Amino acid sequence: MSFYWLYNLSSLALCLLIVVSFVTICLSGLFVSRGWVKRLHKTDQSHNDIVGFYLAAITVFDAITLGLVAVGTWQTYTDAQLRVDHEAAALGSLYRDARAYSEPLRGELQGDLRLYYQEAVVVGWPLQRRGIVPNADSTALNQFQDDFLQFEPTTEGQKINAAETYRAFNDLVESRRTRLNSVTAELPSPVWVMVVAGAILSIAATWFFHTPSLSMHLWLSLVYSVLIGLLIYLIVALDNPYRGRISVGPDPLVRVYEQTMMPDQK
Repeated sequence: MSFYWLYNLSSLALCLLIVVSFVTICLSGLFVSRGWVKRLHKTDQSHNDIVGFYLAAITVFDAITLGLVAVGTWQTYTDAQLRVDHEAAALGSLYRDARAYSEPLRGELQGDLRLYYQEAVVVGWPLQRRGIVPNADSTALNQFQDDFLQFEPTTEGQKINAAETYRAFNDLVESRRTRLNSVTAELPSPVWVMVVAGAILSIAATWFFHTPSLSMHLWLSLVYSVLIGLLIYLIVALDNPYRGRISVGPDPLVRVYEQTMMPDQK
């Protein structure tokens, strides 16, 4: 069963859904197991010290797991942002290199790069947010390469500029390929099983306490389950960095286009 529909929710709605789900699991289990746990203890609070020891051990293991996974997803999200920054820098550099050529080649090369922006950002980015790898922007890059290879440099200056242009072109192609390869990047299923199962087990350990005050037990369990829900929300929100509303946007590419590539820019 796919849970990608979660990424269509707003950040607040996603947070509330996950937190409420874990709170519901916590409180349901608490009320269902309270009578059974009381019989296990036999006398009031007879085994709370043992329960506390096991709860501490379980929460340590779960906290380490959630912490490592959260750091990993944050690193993946940050890397995705850096890829877009690098692609934008490569696109801007290539567009500026194209200014060194005379017409009509300059207009053709810059037109190809504007088409690349339209295909990558206007057409491709909405597809990325749905988990689809866009490939239409390769048409503009192929056209740029064909137009560029028609140019035969004759002077030493033209040869240097042509070499720099081709280096910048390869840099843009590599940046695009790296971004597309990470569109479907996500945590493997076994990791999610470990994260969710570990969270539920750590919540279940709180049910084994026997307290005379139900309200005290309820509020302590509630706080703990909310914290677990918030940590898992963080992991869910940062996983799949290009998918959904909480995703890496094309802002660096947009800024390069507006500042450098618009037709009225000189």
